[in-house]
Amino acid sequence: MAGDDPALRAAVARSRKLLKNRALVAAVAGAVPLPGLDWAAQAALLSRIIPKINAEFGLTPQQLDELSPEKRDRVQNAITVVGSALIGKFITREMVLRLAKVVGMRMSTAQAAKYVPLAGQAASAALNYATLRFLGEQHLRDCVQVAKQAQLTLEPAPTRSAISTPSHSR
Repeated sequence: MAGDDPALRAAVARSRKLLKNRALVAAVAGAVPLPGLDWAAQAALLSRIIPKINAEFGLTPQQLDELSPEKRDRVQNAITVVGSALIGKFITREMVLRLAKVVGMRMSTAQAAKYVPLAGQAASAALNYATLRFLGEQHLRDCVQVAKQAQLTLEPAPTRSAISTPSHSR
């Protein structure tokens, strides 16, 4: 997916590690037999992970604002070609819910499966894991395509603060 670019391969590896960890959290939420908890967890997890993946590829709104106008135009053109609504944008809950509709049937099956003791909860957990991984991988592929098409130069290893959420001081 990332080709010969070591910085791009490293960004993909970091993103996949983050995605795997969040998918495990989604699986745990899917196993809890409370209706709607997995939907809420999916939306919350996706609304946090998508900006972090964008940051790995230099595709957050703030990072794009720092680019030269020429590079920013190349990135915008690449985003249009790829067709992603989640790259270079502030991620809202509504955007995440629209994304979740792509795999809505899986989630409906997971909801129904919760009511079958043990086996149903395990199936629900597996579907939640697979759903988050699927959506995250799709976004990851889009980011790689945009980075390649726009010929973005990624930093070899961004600092942890570049991909973490801002903390609020009291």
